[in-house]
Order: sequence, then C-alpha cells, then structure tokens
Amino acid sequence: MTTAITAISLFAMLSAGSNPGGDNVTILFFGDSITAGYGLDPEQAFPARIQERADSLGLPVETVNAGVSGETTAGGLRRVDWILQRPFDIFVLGLGGNDGLRGLDPGHTRENLQKIMDKVRENRPGVKIVLAGMEAPPNMGDDYTRQFRKVFQDLADANDVVFMPFLLEDVAGIPERNMSDGIHPTAEGHRIIAGNVWKVLEPLLLQ
Repeated sequence: MTTAITAISLFAMLSAGSNPGGDNVTILFFGDSITAGYGLDPEQAFPARIQERADSLGLPVETVNAGVSGETTAGGLRRVDWILQRPFDIFVLGLGGNDGLRGLDPGHTRENLQKIMDKVRENRPGVKIVLAGMEAPPNMGDDYTRQFRKVFQDLADANDVVFMPFLLEDVAGIPERNMSDGIHPTAEGHRIIAGNVWKVLEPLLLQ
C-alpha cells in the first residue's frame, strides 16, 4: 500500500459532484489503497461497484472515493479537514490497514481513528459513520494482532457507529481474490467487498 494519488487528482475527485441535488445521499469512502482500488481501473474499486448497485436499484446515491494509497490513520487525520469541505451524508471509514502492516502502536491507531470520527461529527453532526475494521498480518504476532483487532471493536462500542468488523472479509488470504502481492484485492475481490459493504449500507439508505 505505497502508491499515493496526486493532489491534483484528489482535488478533482473532491470537486466532482460537490453539489448533490435533490434528495441524493452522498456516501464518502475514506480509506487507503483498498478503497482507492490500487492496481485496478477506478470503476472496478468497491466504491464504484456500490454506485452501480445503487443505480441499478434506482436509489439517488452519489459515491465519492476518497481513498489514498499508502494512507495511515495519522495521514487520514491530517487530511480529514480537507475532506470535510465537501458535503456528504454517510462516512465510511476504512483506515488502519497500513498501521497494521507497519506494526504501528495500536494505541495511536485508536487515537487517530477516534479523532477522525470526532472531527466528522463536529463538522457534520447528522452524518452516519460506518467503521470498517481491519486485521494486522499474522506475522506481527498473536499479541499484536489481538490488540489491533480490539482497537476497532472498542471504537465501535464507544461510538454510535455502524460497525463492519473486517473490510476484507472473504477476500483476505484467498490467493485468487488478491493480486500477486497478497495484499491488494483483484477486481473479483472488490466485487466481494462491495457485496459485503452493501449489506451494511443498504439499511442506512432505506431509512
């Protein structure tokens, strides 16, 4: 998870559709290379597949892919104020994977994610937050992986959020659903992620 999109392309992404009309529900996906769809065409990344699903059902939904490859929770905290300049209704927080890959202190991961959610709530009080959990790689050791997993569960328990325990459920560790690096999902992997994320989002969209 090392390739970052350029500031120019991120600005264009944020500017596109920044004035949703009517009763549109805007879903902002805030994450790293998994969200960005590393190594794939943009329309193959799971946020775009969510858009396709909503369109097929005639739901007035706009998705915004604010994924940046290589992003840690600390990086996300630094850029969230910029993201908050645009309107959205649902905030899908999918950061933490790079923290786990780098063996960063789970306490810092917890603190950064909490601050991101606090900023979102302060600036967008009516926004619904979806927290997508991540797992640390097994080579980090049992103690670390348990502590890391607990970060997301604790945050879900302490905050009024919709919780998805593991963003890469049914994808991580399955070779045919990941690229050769064993980290980034293939187009098929993103299709599966989109299906799992949709199960979480659909009740929010139909409320």
